[in-house]
Amino acid sequence: MMLDMHKNRIPETVRTIHLIAVCGTGMGALACMLQDLGFEVTGSDQKIYPPMSHFLEKKGVRIMDGFRAENLSYAPDLVIVGNAVIRENPEVGELDRRGLNFCSMPQALNRFVAGGKKTLLVSGTHGKTTTSSILAWILHEAGLDPSFMIGGILKNFDSNYRLGNGPYFVVEGDEYDTAFFDKGPKFFHFDPQMTVLTSVEFDHADIFNDLDHVKRIFKAFISGLQKSSLLLAYDGDKNLAEIITHANCRVENYGKNTSSTWRLGTVSVDSPWTTFEILKNNEYLAALKTRLFGEHNLLNALAVVAIADRLKIPLQIIADALETFEGIKRRQEIRGEKRQITVIDDFAHHPTAVRETIRAVKSVQSKGRLIAVFEPRTNTSMRSIFQTEYLQSFEMADLICIRHPPLLKKIPSGQRFSSRQLVADLKRLGKDAHYFADTDAIIAFLTAAAKPQDLILIMSNGGFDNIHQRLLESL
Repeated sequence: MMLDMHKNRIPETVRTIHLIAVCGTGMGALACMLQDLGFEVTGSDQKIYPPMSHFLEKKGVRIMDGFRAENLSYAPDLVIVGNAVIRENPEVGELDRRGLNFCSMPQALNRFVAGGKKTLLVSGTHGKTTTSSILAWILHEAGLDPSFMIGGILKNFDSNYRLGNGPYFVVEGDEYDTAFFDKGPKFFHFDPQMTVLTSVEFDHADIFNDLDHVKRIFKAFISGLQKSSLLLAYDGDKNLAEIITHANCRVENYGKNTSSTWRLGTVSVDSPWTTFEILKNNEYLAALKTRLFGEHNLLNALAVVAIADRLKIPLQIIADALETFEGIKRRQEIRGEKRQITVIDDFAHHPTAVRETIRAVKSVQSKGRLIAVFEPRTNTSMRSIFQTEYLQSFEMADLICIRHPPLLKKIPSGQRFSSRQLVADLKRLGKDAHYFADTDAIIAFLTAAAKPQDLILIMSNGGFDNIHQRLLESL
């Protein structure tokens, strides 16, 4: 099927919109935003289940279960195609047959949400969701009434999106591809006034060949930023240091180097609070408090302070907002405590994210053991490319539980990650590591093995068979 690319456009007048694959985090948020803007919105997906299905229905979005040509029988003015949708999808065939106008999610965001606003974009392999969430909250507390769409649920808003009347739109700049008809990364679609670049590592092995491929994409993005734009770049990443040499815009560094404009100073922890000093041009600016913990999160906050300062937000408002920032669901989120055993949920899956999350949690744990539970399920973590790198990720964990990847059949047989092998290698390093074929076995093991004062850190980018709630009930 040859899609008519002349129809890859948004017409001047739009009243009805259909979203293919509406139940994804980003597409669901976009559907709600469009509904709030007054459009008549429908959506379809092959896996309709709560909470997203209930959320969309409550908003008035009519959802169709399954991908079928007849879902487009009412000939909507615009069809938005999610990046998980393949060319062979029957609704794609029908929109082509009917000659309907279509676009990608970033195209729709640009037209209906970002249009007329100043975009503040957060990009990088790690930390996008936390950084953009802090930024959205500070803008809100400063009375700037921001709009945002973020890849996690902000506890302060109980939402991952917001339509504000203020001048700023906060968005994560994802390097993942846009749609089957547009294999360029999503961040190519935005023209940001300011950009944060947190890190550049190899990820998304399903679309990138290697680290050099990732670096080429980021170089193209950075070199395309307008001269009037500001790029805030983390100073502790050698890949990033190479990439920013291609920038034509103004660049300010943040991190721990004395040569950087923005620097993280002394850090002290008095749980649940972390106090950290900020230096601007090597001069003390402030000591701020946050309930976030871990150096990586403090660096995320530092980048946001740099943006807020540029926007002339008073320092006291920044300080107050950081203290009242409640965090993001599934990012170091305490799910509960039973028998004096704490269960924490985190989205970490890349080796660096796993390592830094464990290190952050360890930094605030004064008693008991840190039990790390990991489910590899992304297209990258299920590949053998990180087989040895994960060894260093679990160095600070006291007890390690590794699940067999639940979706391993999606990966070619010669490229598959081995949880068994990782556990064997960790044991050779003297670590107390255990392999599990399924989630039930992990729950049974932890129910018997966990002790008072232990902290169980569960890491996965998926639902992990609802292990958090089931484990708490079993405990």
